[in-house]
Order: sequence, then C-alpha cells, then structure tokens
Amino acid sequence: MRIVIAGGHGQIALRLERLLAARGDEAVGVIRNPKQSDDLREVGAEPLVLDLESAGVEEVADALRGADAVVFAAGAGPNSGAERKDTVDRGAAVLFADAAGRAGVRRYVVVSSMGADPDHTGDEVFDIYQRAKGEADAYVRSRTDLDWTILRPGMLTNDAGTGQVQLAASTGRGPIPRDDVAAILLELLDTPATAGLTLEAISGSKPVSVAVHDIAGN
Repeated sequence: MRIVIAGGHGQIALRLERLLAARGDEAVGVIRNPKQSDDLREVGAEPLVLDLESAGVEEVADALRGADAVVFAAGAGPNSGAERKDTVDRGAAVLFADAAGRAGVRRYVVVSSMGADPDHTGDEVFDIYQRAKGEADAYVRSRTDLDWTILRPGMLTNDAGTGQVQLAASTGRGPIPRDDVAAILLELLDTPATAGLTLEAISGSKPVSVAVHDIAGN
C-alpha cells in the first residue's frame, strides 16, 4: 500500500511510518520543513515537502493521487497559539479531506483528540484546540463521502508500547503510549470495516488486532 501521512514528522507519524516501511508498504510523510526529510528517510518513509497551511486543494490532491489511503496526523503543536489551532488542526484536516476526495483516495484516517467537540466552550488555547479538532471531525463525518475513521487517543505518553489497548466509542480517560496509537492506526488501515467509526483509545487488556477486529464487527 501507499499511505500518505500529514504531519509526517510528528511522533505518532514517525512510528507509523516505521511500521509501514518494515512490512514493505510505501509510507509518504507530508512535512513543511525540508530539514526534517532525513528523519523520515531514517524510518523508511519518503518525505514530501508541502505546507498545508498555504497550499491549495488541487496542489494537495496532486500529491495524494495514487495513494491507497491517507492519514491526518498533523497538529499545530503544544506551543502554538489559537490562530494555528484553526489553520492546522481544523483547516489542514479539512483541506486534506477535500484533496483526498478530489484525488480519488477514499480511505481517510484521522488522529483527533479525546474530548474534541465543535461546541466545546472556553477561550483558553486548549479549548480552541478542542473546538478546532471537533469542527474538523464533524466536517469529515458530515460533508465528505470518504471512508473515514476518526481515532481519539487518551493522554499520549512515550512509554514503550504494550500492544494491549482498549478501543471503543467511549473509553473514559486514560493514558496510551504513542507506540500503541501507531499500531492501532496500522490495524485501522488494514480493516476497512472500521470506516464510519469514531473511536477512543487508551491502554487496556486487548491486543491491538483483536481490539480493532472486535470493534469492526460491532
């Protein structure tokens, strides 16, 4: 498979790219900073320099043509302000979805945020982030015809992955290693029956493959 990942230098994206490359898939990481290209090559991914905050939908669609699936794993980052929460966490996700549709790529997997809600209240940067993520998720669900899956992980950690997770429409709060989030994303890409689901993920007691297959069958 050829998988194009927005936010290709992010911590989850780099882990996913490594997993894809290890099994012989073609991972393409979309990055804004060309200086990050070597980091992607080190994990076996192909860097694609493209600024999703300034690119048009046709330019992005051209980059996505021929892909089997796309993953939106981009984020403005913890030190960014309110404006970039809107341009990246909402705007780039919407742009990537529109471009995927125009490019004929139906499978669209989103890394969102637990608690994302377009009606989230508050004026702090985190509140704006939750609204932006919620608005992007709502757009993907209601205004595209993509085969989308939205993944909302709990508190992300850099602990070594255990391969044991809880995956459900609602899990409650909890931590999850980024390793395990990447493993879930890989399994979601391999499981088309998860299309149309919005899922929360935290550490748990089920192997990743079992958790994904169980939720796909529900």
